[in-house]
Amino acid sequence: MKQYLTINEWSIIEDGFHPEYNKISESVCSIGNGRMGQRANFEEKYSGETLPGHYVAGIYYPDKTRVGWWKNGYPEYFAKILNAPSWIGIDVEIDGEVLDLATCQVQDFRRELNMREGYLERTFRAQLPSGKLVEVSSLRFTSIADDELGAIRYAIMPLNFSGSITMAPYLDAGIKNADANYDERFWLPIAREVEAGSGYITAETKKTAFQVCTGMRLQLEKDGTGVETTLELIEREDFISNRITAPVEEGEQLVLYKYAAVVSSENYANNKLIIACNLALDRAVQIGFAEMLNAQAAVWAEKWQDSDIIIKGDAAAQQGIRFNIFQLNQTYTGEDERLNIGPKGFTGEKYGGTTYWDTEAYCLPFYLATADQQVARNLLVYRYKHLPKAIENAQKLGFTGGAALYPMVTINGEECHNEWEITFEEIHRNGAIAFAIYDYIRYTGDAEYLNQYGLEVLVGISRFWAQRVHLSNEKNQYVMLGVTGPNEYENNINNNWYTSTIATWTLEYTLSALQQVKQSAPARYAELRQILNLDEENESSKWQDIINNMYYPVDEKLRIFLQQDGYLDKEQILVKDLDPSQRPINQKWSWDRILRSCFIKQADVLQGIYLFEERYDADTIRRNFDFYEPRTVHESSLSPCVHAILAAKIGDEEKAYDFYLRTARLDLDDYNNDTEDGCHITSMAGTWMSVVKGFGGMRVLKDQLHFHPFIPKQWQSYTFKIKFRGHQIDITVTQATIKIINQADKPLAFFLYGNPQNIAANNILNISRQIPA
Repeated sequence: MKQYLTINEWSIIEDGFHPEYNKISESVCSIGNGRMGQRANFEEKYSGETLPGHYVAGIYYPDKTRVGWWKNGYPEYFAKILNAPSWIGIDVEIDGEVLDLATCQVQDFRRELNMREGYLERTFRAQLPSGKLVEVSSLRFTSIADDELGAIRYAIMPLNFSGSITMAPYLDAGIKNADANYDERFWLPIAREVEAGSGYITAETKKTAFQVCTGMRLQLEKDGTGVETTLELIEREDFISNRITAPVEEGEQLVLYKYAAVVSSENYANNKLIIACNLALDRAVQIGFAEMLNAQAAVWAEKWQDSDIIIKGDAAAQQGIRFNIFQLNQTYTGEDERLNIGPKGFTGEKYGGTTYWDTEAYCLPFYLATADQQVARNLLVYRYKHLPKAIENAQKLGFTGGAALYPMVTINGEECHNEWEITFEEIHRNGAIAFAIYDYIRYTGDAEYLNQYGLEVLVGISRFWAQRVHLSNEKNQYVMLGVTGPNEYENNINNNWYTSTIATWTLEYTLSALQQVKQSAPARYAELRQILNLDEENESSKWQDIINNMYYPVDEKLRIFLQQDGYLDKEQILVKDLDPSQRPINQKWSWDRILRSCFIKQADVLQGIYLFEERYDADTIRRNFDFYEPRTVHESSLSPCVHAILAAKIGDEEKAYDFYLRTARLDLDDYNNDTEDGCHITSMAGTWMSVVKGFGGMRVLKDQLHFHPFIPKQWQSYTFKIKFRGHQIDITVTQATIKIINQADKPLAFFLYGNPQNIAANNILNISRQIPA
């Protein structure tokens, strides 16, 4: 762990310059607005360790898959998330000497991500090799009020000299990805223009031909007034700049305002991009920096009003949860159903594609409870619109008859993951997509979604499961061979309990959904039968037979569900007995050694118990938790949250808190030594679930909310906010009491500790908390 960041409830603060951790700080202090995002790179030149990163939603490059191209059905490409043309750069020279913190003596350095208002601020003093001392402050943001805009205020003041300062704000389309082969570049410059105080560059991606136009407008002031300057316009094929030099006296502050616009062919015709870019810049200049910043703060105030979690008595826990919520809100706004939630969001380029099963399994509950219903619905519509591609993906693997296999990784519906054991075998992802439909309808009551979109997806997935299993002559039961479960430290295994469980659950839910649509919307049902070419009698009969006769591995002696056939044949070693120097094992062990071990990357059996907990009594949950958790190394960011929720369920409050803190501070404290590549955005929704579903015990059963809250002993109180079927509800838990506020203009019925409760419209319920003996 690296604990160099200052604990602050509303900000992520790096006090003092830590060049060895710079790439970590660049990740955690990233800013975005759902349409684009920028790592916390310095505006001025920096020759030290850095990972430059600016990302535009929906833009990718189909890199040739480097392994396995000889295997039938293998993805043809890896969807590389591209580092997009840079808008933040401002080269600085002092009397011809380059400002570069890697070559300066740095004093009073402070980098702060203000999460309350959504901006990044940096201040420092730098003594150059010549001995000249300058004071610099920068403040920037990507506007969440106008998602085509970004803005920077960059100020510099000489402290021990008078002279000339040159600022050269630029746009650079000559960028590359850190993992590019042979320094390959993925952008081709198409058009550019540079004038005094403005300019733009349009660049096009190779192969995919996405176009992005990036523009800038500039304003320079000295002590709040205009300034006389000399100007040099710089123009290269993929680069434009205004090189502005001004005389400055000791103690005078020179301030540059840089407004940027980023527009793409995802939203405009190619021949309209330059016009759209300039119109966006006109808006920015007309509004001005101060008002743009005020608008930014206002939108973030609304988001915090709906999604904030307030923890009193534990600043580290408070900072952690707000950091997670902030990143989720700036990664996905739900305004565009073509977009989704990438595992790194806008914080790094690692991993391909922008959609994993993480969205359905972890992110959906957050957006269901904290945003307008349409936001969560758009996540499901995204998958519905990819259904034809899911059917194509299944056909490539030999499946027929409208069977659908959703990709493990995608950006456009096609599979683009480049590891065969994941692409071919980690098929449990199909079940997560089916469960998300159920979860959405259960929470919102929007049964019309099933008629309009959901049933088609469920039938496609169920057809896949029906073909993926086969009847074992030896067992006289259906089995599922050659799979990888959520625990990716096991590959090509037989009868993974979780995969088999979610497969048969999907079949059950699809049969129920067929009847529901048939009864509630007979005309639509008749239409869907034609669209799906549904053989209701035969297909339903087959699915029911699989449900009734599926094989699930269990151990009768231990009375647990077995992760897969043969799991107990492995040498059973507990994580606590591992030499700490061997952790994390995915960075210290060979893959062969990992595969032969009993160690579990993330919740596998416990993932199934978490999803379907109403099927199991407390003793069953506890036995499986007590067996699998000590064997789990939690080397996936998705692991701690599931364990936190289940630990809370079985009353292990201390473990629930420990797992919460780990998931909340996973990136801030760099638990897994990988934050420099980007933050773990999708797992951040799991942090929210740890509080709301774990500590708050929130569930939806038979259309009603249930709460079973406890409070960690380290906290004085916590408050979370949820939306539910037209209600806005605030729940505050202290060591002695529970306060629930119904902010809606209608009464709220719910269950607290299993007992029915009612709160009148716009009213409050105060009640004593049940404290375990």
